[in-house]
Amino acid sequence: MTDTPDRPARSLGRKTIRPSLKPRELITPTPDLHGVWKARVITLFPTAFPGVLGESLTGKALQEGLWQLETLDLRGFGIGKHRNVDDTPAGGGAGMVLRADVLGPAIEQAMEGATRNWPLIYLSPRGRRMDQPLMRDLARADGVTLICGRFEGVDERVLEEYGVQEVSLGDFVMTGGEIAAQALIDATVRLLPGVLGNQASAEEESFSDGLLEHPQYTRPADWKGRPIPEILMSGHHGRIAEWRQEMSEEITKQRRPDLWQAYQRRKAQD
Repeated sequence: MTDTPDRPARSLGRKTIRPSLKPRELITPTPDLHGVWKARVITLFPTAFPGVLGESLTGKALQEGLWQLETLDLRGFGIGKHRNVDDTPAGGGAGMVLRADVLGPAIEQAMEGATRNWPLIYLSPRGRRMDQPLMRDLARADGVTLICGRFEGVDERVLEEYGVQEVSLGDFVMTGGEIAAQALIDATVRLLPGVLGNQASAEEESFSDGLLEHPQYTRPADWKGRPIPEILMSGHHGRIAEWRQEMSEEITKQRRPDLWQAYQRRKAQD
């Protein structure tokens, strides 16, 4: 939101209250919590959020103010009476493309007040694939702004003008970026301090050291003739740790040769 020049923002504890000339429908109803990691999402479907992010640990953390979510309705920046946001591709072709003169102003508003440590990301099938190192980097940022595309994509000039990073959920095409945005936010928020409650959970899970996670078991001790591996019932923590490491290595080697090779290279360098 834009500060008026003669009325600076007032800080009341963690809440920062700023006057604004922006239309009310473009303003999130959630108070701005100072210093809290924030996800801002530019989307044609703001009602899709928080979606699953409002459930379980991420939802609880959202309610407790450990992170914040803002949506910016792209339709509000549309052109003309009908708020058009797209047009046919230059040079011809199927589908529609989000207009630069619509998405540009939305990005500028979404990035107002953002620090230098605040990535701007477009969810795109041609982008870098999401992985745990990316989520760790985003968790160390002050926040992130996500652009959810639709149709055939966005005008390339927007990506060039604002230095937008492209990130992909995987090697497939979806109808829009909203699901990918929620996946990215979920994977990042759980790494924020205080969200999981037990930091060891984040340190021991899949990809934390470049390997897939070892098998997990719980009660009952025997289920349909399948017992829990005896080593896990031994109480010998050192041997249990060794077994889990061996299982992680074996599963990674079998299922993700790419991760296994990267893991081997890192070990060789250490």
